[in-house]
Amino acid sequence: MSVQGLYSEAMKPGSAMVRIGELSRRLGVSADVLRAWERRYHLLDPQRSGGGYRLYSAADEQRVRAMQAHLAAGLSAAEAAQATLRETPHQPPSPAPAAAPAGLSAAGEALGEALESFDDPPAEAILDRLLAEFTPETVLRDVLLPYFHSLGERWARGEVTVAQEHFASNLVRSRFASYGRGWGRGRGPRALLACAPGELHDLPLLAFAVTLYRGGWRVGYLGAATPMTDLLSAARATPPRLITVSAVDPARFAGLEPELRELAAVAPLAVAGRGATESLARTVGARLLTGDPVTEAERLSHPGD
Repeated sequence: MSVQGLYSEAMKPGSAMVRIGELSRRLGVSADVLRAWERRYHLLDPQRSGGGYRLYSAADEQRVRAMQAHLAAGLSAAEAAQATLRETPHQPPSPAPAAAPAGLSAAGEALGEALESFDDPPAEAILDRLLAEFTPETVLRDVLLPYFHSLGERWARGEVTVAQEHFASNLVRSRFASYGRGWGRGRGPRALLACAPGELHDLPLLAFAVTLYRGGWRVGYLGAATPMTDLLSAARATPPRLITVSAVDPARFAGLEPELRELAAVAPLAVAGRGATESLARTVGARLLTGDPVTEAERLSHPGD
């Protein structure tokens, strides 16, 4: 199947459940308002994912659209909610909600085919379409992070070249780095993020940074292979609410325990990535982030969801 054919198949409508950020983007209603309607009027009927996150259905989306129509007609929020629930009552939940929107794996295949063929235009076009249909968080978690995990495994087996891995990483990095313009400004809590010394794979940390920023955090992003002396200096200059050090390779954390303890004395410290372990976190007094970067950032931004 062609790249275009794969993408078209990926974007067929499905009945998958979505998280609140995706629902917010689709409806043009802020996540805070959606939470308020859920809490005050029981307008939404989310289910819980295996990880404990709220997932919203097509029926939830339908009720919000009906609520918007009633508000536009001049009803108060309480009246609009009552009318909506009379017209579109809650349905029994489906037994097995999907963790990700349907078809995104096929979109990942289409994107991977373009990236590994060094073909910028279709790769950019697929990213454009994905980001028009879904939130950056959904695209990162359900398409890009799984793709790059697979790409790394295939590189280790000699099935893709360094050039292919670099091309794919650089194209995606440049696209998502654009979300970071001005992300140190604002009034939210500040996070200072860095890869461990020698760690060049910064895409997981970038996904974490983008999601934190979109969740209201201010982000100081130091990126790949950050010397610990520089990270310590930055942390001491303006102590943040959170410091996160990430590595894909466990060897990158070897011998860093003294510097990590110093960081933990400056501000709350988290270690992340496949290279981080519970033993390391316990030894240096850090929090271990065990989930994918997007989910962990969402958890920090909205701990009740």
